[in-house]
Amino acid sequence: MRALLQRVSEAAVRVDGTTIGQIDHGLLILVCAMQGDDQTKPALLANKISKLRIFPDDAGKMNKSILDTSSSALIVSQFTLAADTSRGNRPGFSQAAAPDDGRALYEQFQQEMTQLGISIATGQFGADMKVSLINDGPVTLWLDV
Repeated sequence: MRALLQRVSEAAVRVDGTTIGQIDHGLLILVCAMQGDDQTKPALLANKISKLRIFPDDAGKMNKSILDTSSSALIVSQFTLAADTSRGNRPGFSQAAAPDDGRALYEQFQQEMTQLGISIATGQFGADMKVSLINDGPVTLWLDV
């Protein structure tokens, strides 16, 4: 699985003009299931994210995790993270998991994050979403598991 994490002061996702997910301080996690991903990947990704020390401590150093800060996560599916731009001008997305597999792994990732004690909000798989955020730092990380 692949994820793009952005530490945010706030983030929200809208579908058809209606806000369906919103958080204050925490992480916006754009996530993509890749071809060949299996049922072990969502837990690996959730565990990695839960322990990343990317939030500031009292001295301003990135020394705290999302769990340490009791922050939330807005989890949004984004198959375009699988883009192959090595040829031509039109990205290819054949490295993304098939839609049914992608949905199952995305939903399993949400469950794994919740089981770790992280409060989540979500986007809508396969929908045309409008995501807004205020990047905090900015801190943006790319993860592959």
